[in-house]
Amino acid sequence: MGIFSGIFGGAKNKGEQNSKSIPWQDLTMVAQLEEIKQASAARPQVIFKHSTTCGISRMVLNMFKGNYKLDEGQMDFHFLDLLAYREVSNAIAATFNVMHQSPQMLIIKNGVVVYHNSHGAISDVDLEEYV
Repeated sequence: MGIFSGIFGGAKNKGEQNSKSIPWQDLTMVAQLEEIKQASAARPQVIFKHSTTCGISRMVLNMFKGNYKLDEGQMDFHFLDLLAYREVSNAIAATFNVMHQSPQMLIIKNGVVVYHNSHGAISDVDLEEYV
């Protein structure tokens, strides 16, 4: 069993034990987008759009989590299950004038998108640049 848990993610290596947890807030309603825009005047807001049935989306999410190292309160993180809340995903595209992609990450400051990307490029973002 040990070999399979190591291959399929059951075992944690020492680096993972010290990683920080992302303080996700569920994004489930279109009305939350206005709250996100307003909150972005005080601190950056991150929206992560995730497809729960897509292996690539899951891989990118795991890489993003593995690279996360911000201190608490530097940014707010909003997680969207875009299959369950497709209308919210469509509203994000319209509100922030970005083409829908999955997985996708947006960083909003002062009511506008200052960064957005999708797929593997998400794991390359240096969040500290936007704090």
